[in-house]
Amino acid sequence: MKLNPELESIETLAKIVLTAARTAPKGKGIDDIVTCLLSPEEKTELAFRMEELSEIKDLKFLLRDARNVRDADAVILIGLKASGVSSLDCGACGFETCKKMLEHEKVQKEFLGPQCMIKYLDLGIAVGSAATKAKDLCIDNRIMYSAGAAACYFEIIDADVAMGIPLSVTGKNVFFDRKSTRKA
Repeated sequence: MKLNPELESIETLAKIVLTAARTAPKGKGIDDIVTCLLSPEEKTELAFRMEELSEIKDLKFLLRDARNVRDADAVILIGLKASGVSSLDCGACGFETCKKMLEHEKVQKEFLGPQCMIKYLDLGIAVGSAATKAKDLCIDNRIMYSAGAAACYFEIIDADVAMGIPLSVTGKNVFFDRKSTRKA
């Protein structure tokens, strides 16, 4: 008899969740999405970096989110490494034309921007597809700006912008009330 075998499935399930991000629709069919599944050591490093970013930015919610990352069974990152613009001149980026946005000096903080709004939409659709697939697979999850911000800021992922999604297969969703069920 194998007790609690579902706990061994998280890596495979995380890869399925990332498949949903990869196959999500992209503007003009151009895929600028970057995905990764963190190892247990990388997950611990990300939590530590989130705490460090909390001090740098004076954002206390990063401490709470770092605890969630530690409690998660796995963490995936989904990012955007923009290779260009949509060339629609839509103005959603705040510039009159795509050319003017590209000529503007990029600002690097947690994220690198400005970027084409269509690329941001692609990232949002990929992240939403991943979270939906995780829920379809009965994996508790939460989309975290904080995990993505720390991953970009400390170059854990090679992306201009990223979101993190911790995944959990416990009997109680640790991301709901943010209280751990793990034994110390």
